[in-house]
Amino acid sequence: MTLELSIQYLMAGITYGSIYAIVAIGFNIIYNTTGIINFAQGEFVMFGGMIAITLLNFMPLPLAIFLAVVITMFIGALIEICFIRWLKSPSVLRMIIITIGISILSREVAVHIWGESIRSLPYFVGNEITSIPILGARISPQVMWVVLVSALMVVCLGLFFKTTSVGREMRACASNRKAATLCGINTRNMVTLSFVLSAGIGALAGCIMSPITYSQYDMGTGLAIKGFTVAILGGLGSSGGAVVAGLLLGVIEAFSVSVVPLAFQDAISIAILLGILFIRPQGLFGSKEAAGLKEY
Repeated sequence: MTLELSIQYLMAGITYGSIYAIVAIGFNIIYNTTGIINFAQGEFVMFGGMIAITLLNFMPLPLAIFLAVVITMFIGALIEICFIRWLKSPSVLRMIIITIGISILSREVAVHIWGESIRSLPYFVGNEITSIPILGARISPQVMWVVLVSALMVVCLGLFFKTTSVGREMRACASNRKAATLCGINTRNMVTLSFVLSAGIGALAGCIMSPITYSQYDMGTGLAIKGFTVAILGGLGSSGGAVVAGLLLGVIEAFSVSVVPLAFQDAISIAILLGILFIRPQGLFGSKEAAGLKEY
C-alpha cells in the first residue's frame, strides 16, 4: 500500500470516525441524564440533513443549517415529552423498545415527507472536484469541515458540562438523580434538555456530513448502530472515550476496504460490538456501573 493511499484511507477513517463519535456522544448525553439508550439517535442526524436540504430552497445555506438544527431540537423535546416523560420507572428493556419504535415511526414520517430519493447539501467550500493536497493524497475540503466542526462540538460540550450551571445540573442528574431532586434540580427539565441537546448535535452532524455521504430517510439506522458500537467501545457515558472509539472504528473500517469487500464493512462494526460485550462490557473507558445500565 502506497503512502498516498494510506493517507487517503486515514483521512476517510477520521472523517467517518468523527461522525460516529458525535452520534455516540448523543447516546451518552441522554444516557448520562436518564439511563436511557436512545436508539432513535440516528434519526436526529437524518432529520438535520433532510430538513436543511428542504430549507435550502428558500434561504442561504448557513441559515438553512441553523434552522434545521433548531427544528430538530424541537423534535427531540417533543419526543421526550410525548413518549418518555409520562413513564413511571420503566425498565431498561421497555425503554429500548420504545426508542426503537420512535426510530421506526420517524423513518415512516420521513419517507412520507421526502420520499425514498437520495439528496445532499452542497459543499460548504468548493465542490466535489475541489481537493486539498496532503502528502500526495487529495482530500475534499468538506472532510476538513467535518473534522473541525466535530472537534469544536466536542470542545464546546466539554466546556458546557464543566463551566455552566445547567451543565453541572445535568452532571448531577447523571451522578445521582434522587440527590439532584433533593437539591432542588428539576430533573424532568434536565431530561428534556438532554434530548434537545442530543438532537441538536445530531442534526448538525447530519448537515456537515450530507455533502459527503448524502442524506436519505433510512440513513439513521446504520448510524445508530455505528454510534451505539462506539458508545459501548468507548464506555457508556464517556464522551472522551466516544471520541477515541469513534476514530478507532472509522480508521479500522477505512483500512478494512483493502482487505475485505465493501459489503462486509458493517459486519466489522457488529463483530467489534459483540467482541466488546463478551470481553469488556464496560468498554475501554467505562465503569462497571455503566455496563450494568442505570435505572431510569
